[in-house]
Amino acid sequence: MEEGKAGGTWLGINTRGKLGALTNYLQPQQDPYTRGRGELVTHFLTSDMDSLSYLKKVSTEGHLYNGFNLIAADLSTAKGDVVCYYGNRGEPEPIVLTPGTYGLSNALLETPWRKLCFGKQLFMEVVEQSEALPKDTLVTHLLDVLNNEEAQLPDPAIEDQGREYVQPILRKYAAVCVRCATYGTRTNTIILVDADGHVTFTERSMLDKDTSRWETNTYEFTLQS
Repeated sequence: MEEGKAGGTWLGINTRGKLGALTNYLQPQQDPYTRGRGELVTHFLTSDMDSLSYLKKVSTEGHLYNGFNLIAADLSTAKGDVVCYYGNRGEPEPIVLTPGTYGLSNALLETPWRKLCFGKQLFMEVVEQSEALPKDTLVTHLLDVLNNEEAQLPDPAIEDQGREYVQPILRKYAAVCVRCATYGTRTNTIILVDADGHVTFTERSMLDKDTSRWETNTYEFTLQS
């Protein structure tokens, strides 16, 4: 939304099975002259590069951006899924993730912030009962996870990384769902992909910066791969 950096996104998936997701890396001060990080997702979704090759390219340009984490995936019912990760405040090379459950907040992948560990626990509790749930109910339970406002304190790791920037909002920031007066969660997105490549993309968005007004939209399609 910043002037000169508009047009990107945090999270997206296309019918070719390319999925991109980005989070900012918590840092006390931002460099205003860097490139907009949202372009990293849109460039992947519109490119013909595979996920690992794309992240290798991004890793050579990581210094041009403020801190970020980027997930890039190629989802395919025929070839199998490939999910890769790169963070420009971590290791110099991207990695291919092995099958499993991962958590990503505003530090590097799997950094054990208390709210991340708590969120993963809530997520796994839903996943364990997911096969017995209707899809609409599963989505509702996952949205409940994303809207949990219980502060997970104390957390020295957040304080050490965010220092003076995070102190005024620490109690709110230390929850899965952040609710501050001028900063916080404004969108929740659930992406479900079944074994047949059918995608259900559900997004819940705040209206007019009013935390009491939300709109939910669902889009469904089948992967072309």
